[in-house]
Amino acid sequence: MPGTPPTRFVYLGPEGTFAEQALRTVPAAEHGTRTPARSVPEALENVRSGDADAALVPLENSIGGVVGVTLDELAEGEPLLITREVVLPVDFVLAARTATPLTSVRAVAAHPQASTQCRRWLRTYLPDAVVVDVLSNGAAAAGAATGEYDAAICAPIGAARHRLAVMADKIADHPDAVTRFALVSRPGPPPPATGDDLTSLAVYIAHDRVGALLSVLMELAVRGVNLTRIESRPTGEALGRYVFFLDCAGHVADARLGEALQGLRRVCADVRFLGSYPRHRWTATDEDRPVPAPAGLSDADYTDAAAWLARLRTGE
Repeated sequence: MPGTPPTRFVYLGPEGTFAEQALRTVPAAEHGTRTPARSVPEALENVRSGDADAALVPLENSIGGVVGVTLDELAEGEPLLITREVVLPVDFVLAARTATPLTSVRAVAAHPQASTQCRRWLRTYLPDAVVVDVLSNGAAAAGAATGEYDAAICAPIGAARHRLAVMADKIADHPDAVTRFALVSRPGPPPPATGDDLTSLAVYIAHDRVGALLSVLMELAVRGVNLTRIESRPTGEALGRYVFFLDCAGHVADARLGEALQGLRRVCADVRFLGSYPRHRWTATDEDRPVPAPAGLSDADYTDAAAWLARLRTGE
């Protein structure tokens, strides 16, 4: 994190959710204050107003896809900077005030996304139970703790927070599901390059130009910049007007990515830099290492070419 380490953190609440669990993997957050926010816009506004140093908000889920409200908030309003990503396994549990047989469970509280991701398990083990939609995983755990519901589908941290008995764990239909979160702060120098980074951008294309999106992609491709994600969101200006969100392998300090950004600046209606930050890595195996740049497109190649051109211009 650039500058002074943050001490005041806000996250998408309430307490006992995956967002809080993800935030607690950030070392600085363990020693700072952690305040839940009622929504993503509220969390980010706390950072913009200076009431918090950083906010942790969800970006995407491997099953449910992108979190549109987060992308919309990052593309609009005063700029913010992503300084870290946190990728958390989505490990749902079924919990209740006391451990009871599954056959006694008649009402289960769950956030709609949680019940969707546990649909097969519910159909197999609780076919007669009524699933009641609630606003969050934390609210589900709280409802089970008060006895309002027989049980809850929630995050492990929610079960622990409300002292619930875990009746079944790892109940998600997709055991490898993960949610990706972003730690966001006010603008400043990005974290130093690590050699394995991501850069996020919001790109507005020129809608009156034929092949405008192709021009964007070519600026990256011709420099060997790997595009790891692309999403589109409506701008709200008119039907058919979109902003494209790009995640690219590399850091703004890298020569080839820097040149690509200059190219995007030339061909796009607007480009918003959302941050360069270390890529989340599960292990250090060969498969997890960055894809090497094609021949002639490494940073060393760009540095050498720039030095050669400088010599030509000065007559050395």
